[in-house]
Amino acid sequence: MKRTSNLFLVGLMGAGKTTVGRLLARRLRRPFYDSDHEVEHRCGVEIAVIFDIEGEAGFRARESQVIDELSALDAVVLATGGGAVLDPANRRRLAARGTVVYLHALPADLYPRIRHDRKRPLLATPDPRLRLEQLYAQRDPLYREVADCVVDTGRQSASVLASDLLRRLEEGWKRSA
Repeated sequence: MKRTSNLFLVGLMGAGKTTVGRLLARRLRRPFYDSDHEVEHRCGVEIAVIFDIEGEAGFRARESQVIDELSALDAVVLATGGGAVLDPANRRRLAARGTVVYLHALPADLYPRIRHDRKRPLLATPDPRLRLEQLYAQRDPLYREVADCVVDTGRQSASVLASDLLRRLEEGWKRSA
């Protein structure tokens, strides 16, 4: 595992990137950023509104700019949006600038977590569960391509997941030092 000061979390929506990222940042005493929240903050509107006005392409351009800026910082924990890995430039930046952790979860486990969330424009379809399965099929290989570490989020609590992940990272960092 890379010995680096940055920690980047990737995975599908609902995998726990923001929740686990905040816990890791607190335990590592590092600043935490969420690329989706940063895009919303800079635009002054929710992602769904950006999708409505600019489409997915407009949102992805904004997302890439934010990821470029935040991944260039030092000693941060960054939770990326679920689709950030679609852009090859984002994958290259994340891989080059930090340790990338893929929080892996199957659509069957994710769907109950996010089915009532109306702020996810990619799930605003007649069959959101099918859409989630399609996103998984498309993105899982990209998450794995960029990841230094894959962690199954399963059904464990965010606190247990963060502790296990921190232990795995520290072991990996010790071996690479």
